[in-house]
Amino acid sequence: MNAQLNTEHLLSVKKSFFNIVALFLAQEKIESRYLRCLLKWGFQLRLSPEDLKFTSVDIGHLKFDDKVEKLEAIYNLVFMIYLDEVVEDVELEVATIYAENLGLKSSVVGELFKSIATETYDEGKLESVRLEIMDFLKLNNA
Repeated sequence: MNAQLNTEHLLSVKKSFFNIVALFLAQEKIESRYLRCLLKWGFQLRLSPEDLKFTSVDIGHLKFDDKVEKLEAIYNLVFMIYLDEVVEDVELEVATIYAENLGLKSSVVGELFKSIATETYDEGKLESVRLEIMDFLKLNNA
């Protein structure tokens, strides 16, 4: 999957991954199923020691005022979930927690994933998925 990403997009997805990790590390306790989900995404992204420069992400950066930044964060989250083309319940739970921290309602998150569940991530569709997410968020005033 990484071969399909350009360098800028891959860096953006990795940064979003570390934002999600920061969110869960700020909690008093992390459920093991959430930790397994985060580890799975990290393995799928083929993180390297160089990528650890993103670990200094501040949890305060999770509140995006700019809708484009919020869109990018949600898009990257959806991208990570579909890396293996399998959507697990725990991934949707992690997504809901993260999206709620971005200021989205949990019901909007569920509907968003339903609306794009049939999309596949090949090179020709990445931009169409991004546009679909943007349109969905606009329709739902997210």
